[in-house]
Amino acid sequence: MKRYGLIGKTLKHSFSPDYFSRKFSDLQIDATYSAFELASIHEVSDLLKEPLNGLNVTIPYKTEIIPFLDQLSDEAKAIGAVNTIAFRNGKTWGFNTDAPGFWNDLNPLLNSSHKKALIFGTGGASKAVQYALSQNGIDFKLVSRSAGDLTYPELSDFQEIENYTIWINTTPIGMYPEIEKCLDLPYSKLTEQHVVYDLVYNPEETLYLKKAKEQGAITKNGWGMLINQAEESYKIWTAD
Repeated sequence: MKRYGLIGKTLKHSFSPDYFSRKFSDLQIDATYSAFELASIHEVSDLLKEPLNGLNVTIPYKTEIIPFLDQLSDEAKAIGAVNTIAFRNGKTWGFNTDAPGFWNDLNPLLNSSHKKALIFGTGGASKAVQYALSQNGIDFKLVSRSAGDLTYPELSDFQEIENYTIWINTTPIGMYPEIEKCLDLPYSKLTEQHVVYDLVYNPEETLYLKKAKEQGAITKNGWGMLINQAEESYKIWTAD
């Protein structure tokens, strides 16, 4: 029996165990997928010595896991975060499937007018989004409370804002249970030409997406990205 699993700190409501368990059952694969809750990343040393076939990594360990791995893919190096671990020839390899998972979900919504993006947030998820956009020729500006190109209050006076027709939320703001919260943005600047994406998928439609939809924008949550990154992980685990 093959063994897979998820590394994280609090995994009670995680998507991955149910998703992969159903996948293994549907494909009649003799495999298990377990949740490995680690109070500290240092506990991963013993886990990596166990007979495993693949792991996913979620917050807050996507960056902290890197020193414990033998090799990193080019994408993981560039992004500085790992969400997938493969075991190959006695070595642990770190990959990042968030970037392709995000791009494969966003790309069908875009047309030739979508050349610039605003990315809200500068954390680990934001880095994967930045990498995906950079690899596909889309310029972007980072918006955050302090660490980005722009702060949230500065957006209202940002004269080029109409050229940034892709808006992407990489923060957890608006995620269940705090569904009444949303980013403080100049939503009136949105039009039917905008694509507004939220990495949050619970609730299905955040207040951020509702406000964007009211302005006629095309909206999408992060569910597709979640599915895509999981499938990319499985491809990595089962690659020859």
